Amino acid sequence: MTATILEPDTHTRARTGSEYAGQQSQNVQAGVRRTDFRVIAQHMFSLMMRNVASDGFLFEDPVEPGRFSAPGCVIAAPSYPANSPGVDQDYVFNWTRDAAITAMELAAADIPTRTASGVAPLEDYVRFAAICQGNAIPTLAHACFTIEGVSRPWTEQNDGPALQTLALLQAFSQLDEPTQTLARQVIGRNLDFLIEVYQQQTTNLWEEHSGYSFFARSAQLRCFQAIAANTIGITVPAGCQAAISWLQNALASHWDGSRYLSLIGDGQPPYGYDPNIDIVMAAIYGAVPVTDTRLLATAAQLRAQWADPSAATVYPVNLADRQLGVGPLVGRYPGDTYDGDVADPVPGGHPWALTTCNFAELYYRLAGLIRGGTALPHDDLSAPFFTQIGVTASTSPQDAAAALEQAGDQMLQAVIYHSDNLELSEQFDGTTGFCRSVSNLTWSYAAYLSAVRAKTGIGVQG
Repeated sequence: MTATILEPDTHTRARTGSEYAGQQSQNVQAGVRRTDFRVIAQHMFSLMMRNVASDGFLFEDPVEPGRFSAPGCVIAAPSYPANSPGVDQDYVFNWTRDAAITAMELAAADIPTRTASGVAPLEDYVRFAAICQGNAIPTLAHACFTIEGVSRPWTEQNDGPALQTLALLQAFSQLDEPTQTLARQVIGRNLDFLIEVYQQQTTNLWEEHSGYSFFARSAQLRCFQAIAANTIGITVPAGCQAAISWLQNALASHWDGSRYLSLIGDGQPPYGYDPNIDIVMAAIYGAVPVTDTRLLATAAQLRAQWADPSAATVYPVNLADRQLGVGPLVGRYPGDTYDGDVADPVPGGHPWALTTCNFAELYYRLAGLIRGGTALPHDDLSAPFFTQIGVTASTSPQDAAAALEQAGDQMLQAVIYHSDNLELSEQFDGTTGFCRSVSNLTWSYAAYLSAVRAKTGIGVQG
């Protein structure tokens, strides 16, 4: 069943170069007052697919003309400095993590199969993953590849092979037999690697610091749990159950008494790195249960730091949006300075589309569990999380689920309201709300699609 909510006019508008510098332009298009998230998801899916290469839809390297993408390449965004005023980053590359998250949405969509074959975009993804895996230098955790599948000098991130394996498992039934055989080979190599490194430090989700990453550990745990339960003939590696137990204990060690820490270990990140949104993302893409009250305690602090009027890190756009009944938008962490231009850091950073969608999905998943009979996970730790949306320990399950869904709706509505005619950049300006940083970020669309599936239980028609 499709749900609709009554909201203010959507805030879609054309993007100009000045917006990337944080200056506001005039609205050029009034939106509809009723927002059907599933209808918009169909558009978001098409926008996401513009960043997925096939044999009939190629990308040319903007830095090296004449070099073209291999089918299955998923570029992070079509944005590079020459076409993005105020941005000095080139995103025309395939990140293992971003591509895996995109492939999960391809697998969740209802994409028609070819005659006597499987789903073409997924089969392309498997083949490109194998190319990248064969070219990975120095390890299988290498995070970033050219559009041809060659290692780009970058970081090693141990969540990548885990998320790639999860994507391949999700896609497996939609592959033809030869591609299934190749997928098993890619998964097997990933598992051989992960079973050796899961106890080690790694570069974190935001590619800024190294340590014991909560997000990476959660992704690895979910991967090992899925492999242990697989029924498609993937050999469960020796030590898998031991790895599951070890990672569960390791995740618990990130609790500092009031929140989960994003990174622990030798090189502690600077002050202002916590609370970090990658904790919520570890529940969306990893194995942390959304009913974990320590997770919910951390999520409450995350929302408060960007939405509470008394917080030093509040985004002004959230104060304006509150008057409209939408939001809040959320960022990465309070000390963030990245806005797509590393040469010109912005203290406090900006909210991101994908992080806001992931937070909305946390609300939706929790609402779904409560409607399904799970007890409200309300205790002293999670009380602030529920208080933020008007839920107490005595609230009925039905009303609690409705409040959670409404909170998710308000976040997704803010994403749509501040989009550029439904196109999503990496970030929104924390003051004006306009799209900024790199344009048409693939992960932004994938995160929106995932959130809508969590709300409705229905995928898009691919």
